[in-house]
Amino acid sequence: MSTIYDNLPDKPIICIDAKCFYASCIAMLENLDVMTVPIAVVGNLKQAGSVVLAASPPMKERFGVKTGTRKYEIPKHPDIRLFEPKMSFFLEMSMAITRLISDFVPQEAIHVYSVDEQFVNLEKTNRLWGSPEDTAQAIRQAIYNQFRIRTAVGMGPNMLLAKLALDLEAKKTGFAKWTYEDVAKKLWPVHPLSEMWGIGKQMEHNFNKMGIYSVGDLARTDLKRLERAFGVMGTQYYYHAWGIDFSNFGEPLLSKQLSFGKGQMLMRDYHTCKEILVVLLEMCEDIARKAREAGYAARTLTLGLSYSKHAMTKGFYRSKTLKTPTSDTMELYAVCRELLDKYFAGEPARQLSVRITNLEPEQSIQLDLFDVDKVKRKTLAHTMDHIRERFGATSLLRATSYTKSGTAIQREQLIGGHSG
Repeated sequence: MSTIYDNLPDKPIICIDAKCFYASCIAMLENLDVMTVPIAVVGNLKQAGSVVLAASPPMKERFGVKTGTRKYEIPKHPDIRLFEPKMSFFLEMSMAITRLISDFVPQEAIHVYSVDEQFVNLEKTNRLWGSPEDTAQAIRQAIYNQFRIRTAVGMGPNMLLAKLALDLEAKKTGFAKWTYEDVAKKLWPVHPLSEMWGIGKQMEHNFNKMGIYSVGDLARTDLKRLERAFGVMGTQYYYHAWGIDFSNFGEPLLSKQLSFGKGQMLMRDYHTCKEILVVLLEMCEDIARKAREAGYAARTLTLGLSYSKHAMTKGFYRSKTLKTPTSDTMELYAVCRELLDKYFAGEPARQLSVRITNLEPEQSIQLDLFDVDKVKRKTLAHTMDHIRERFGATSLLRATSYTKSGTAIQREQLIGGHSG
């Protein structure tokens, strides 16, 4: 009897997550036990509004301090240990863990997903290390023996189910293996929808308006209805609700809904559109550069803004679709400006996000015969990209970045967004 899963990939893929990675690395440096000492890694100890980037289990359990907590919200207690991030060391540790994993599998069988997560294809390891399950446990033990870093491992027949097994079960139990047969029992009951990897709060809200509240609801929704509402993204969400992932190993999990985005927590309240626009211009510059480097232009831009915790108004998350795709910084900035003018409530802003979607290959975009300067702007943009690539991101800045509202110079002094 045929099923939706016939002829789909069924490989032993694992997703390894280093638990409390930043805090564990700091604990190693300071000769502390991450499981007994309340440790918090804070972006900048000199700024009261700086956020916690990582917290050890005792910090979460005893003091309620977790990722995203502000420094001024951390209670004063003699047991608490606060540290600034050492991003260069974190990156070194991440690479060391990857090298250790390469003792078990070929390098091409490893896909580094983030600083603290790796996907590993465990095909053809039986003769060396036993079953895939045995190999996964051997890797976990080796990482702990060498680095004293605890890990959680999710296993599945594709990258998506390995990631979901990790997030929804293994982070609590240490190890979890999901198969296609587990989807209805383990994935479909998940709600709210934002609990599922790949679905954010805004998309959850969109689904809720359609009467879709759980992953099971999403899987049982007519595919054509989802395609009409969300285009190719609707197709992707439908198949993901069934645990199906069509990407090849090592490709982005959401390859068919490629996007470029940037989120930024402001270190103080920004009260005016003029101040906010300075940061938005910097963000558009960065996003447009990434799109150009990848060879894409975008039709849709989404602007998100969150107000200060003391504000009386909720933030907003609004999109606009353009008639012609673009990777031009100033065109994207103009859309941000339009959305900000329309939806900004005048309350102090504290967090911004910009994302471009509905991407098309840049070479497929027709030149506008009435915009004679388009080729010049495109050439200039790529020239600026090359200069920044060679001499650094701050080697070429717009004048607004040198004002008090600019953040580009301060961010460039950090590695990966944190001090090195």
